[in-house]
Amino acid sequence: MKSKKQKLGVLGLIFVSVVINYMDRTNLSIAAAQMKDDLAISTVEMGLLFSAFAWTYSFLQIPGGFIADRLRVKLLYPIIMIGWSIATLIQGLVNGFAALVGLRMLVGVFEAPSYPLNNKIVTQWFKEHERASAIAVYTSGQFIGLAFAMPVLAIILEWVGWRGLFIVSGLIGVVWGLAWYFLYPEKKASATSTEMPLPTCSTTRQAQQQVSSSEQFVLAFTSRKLWGLYIGQFCLGSTLIFFLTWFPTYLADYRGMSIIQSGFYAAIPFLCAFAGVLISGTLSDFLAKKSVSNEVARKSPVILGLLLSSSVIGANYVESPQWVTFFLSLSFFGNGLASINWVFVSLIAPKSMVGLVGGCFNFIGGLSAVIIPVLIGFLVSDGDFKPALVLICGLALTGVASFLFLVGKVEMLPEPSPSAIQRK
Repeated sequence: MKSKKQKLGVLGLIFVSVVINYMDRTNLSIAAAQMKDDLAISTVEMGLLFSAFAWTYSFLQIPGGFIADRLRVKLLYPIIMIGWSIATLIQGLVNGFAALVGLRMLVGVFEAPSYPLNNKIVTQWFKEHERASAIAVYTSGQFIGLAFAMPVLAIILEWVGWRGLFIVSGLIGVVWGLAWYFLYPEKKASATSTEMPLPTCSTTRQAQQQVSSSEQFVLAFTSRKLWGLYIGQFCLGSTLIFFLTWFPTYLADYRGMSIIQSGFYAAIPFLCAFAGVLISGTLSDFLAKKSVSNEVARKSPVILGLLLSSSVIGANYVESPQWVTFFLSLSFFGNGLASINWVFVSLIAPKSMVGLVGGCFNFIGGLSAVIIPVLIGFLVSDGDFKPALVLICGLALTGVASFLFLVGKVEMLPEPSPSAIQRK
């Protein structure tokens, strides 16, 4: 029998791990301004460096889930955490651009199994009616954790420079990885006769294999509604990636803020995004329980969130740090508000294709982390950041149009007909 204290302890372990996970994804964004000057890295190269993590992380999600299904959590989690932490630490010791790109890709390799592992742990430790809340708690680490980590990372950067920042970040992860092994109270999954555990990545893949007929792939990539979801996810991800990569550089290099000042101002939008996540999920579930239509309960928060995300362009027309922070915070709050868009996969995809559609949805959304940092690097190469904010605004509005005109009414697509599936 799992005690409440044990479950809270396990949830705390995951939460701290998610904070460290995102700290090692985003410490580059804090260090970027100093690194550019010290290593003579151009803005285009910096965009490639920001993007490198996603090259491996995105494409290794399925293999990462495969590994997570087959190895013990108590052993695998410390291995991958220490692995990505050592790769982070070494970034503070190298001088070449190619070496930095390789190390960022290596961070992505080791982090790829982390979220499948998080889901596996929650499935093992929490009952079905407890899991949504547990997932909300640990995923909030990427916003609330970074909100407090940003100023701390900025202070570390001020004290020991960008090399010291990577070394300190890496050491924190190594220590926590060792602590995880001794603190995690490994238990076997249990489920009562009336509840089944959430599907893990392997069962998802089995479902995908069962529905992976050519006709179903055609539907997944030709349906107007589904492309509306895919495009919307890409647009939503683009705002998030801007904040995880170029945002601190924007404050420091293009708004002239000091390292410490930019670290504290950078924390505010993350707190706003955290508030948006909580408000959206709570309000949407409340409306759904009241039998409010999906157009209102599910779709309205996403459209409103994307509209608010477009307010990022307001920063192009103000000068004071306070007003810049206001528009950026409003934009990131909107991004958090729209974060429930994953719910549309289960509402629109045919039941036999939820895994397939979810994979397409996550893959195309993940491409934003590959494309947007590089594209922003090109746009700001002449020293003007305004075109980059226009890009983010335009993508947010594209997301609104996608949900309004491509997704249309929120209703489940019909299953491909058996006769169509059987055709060779």
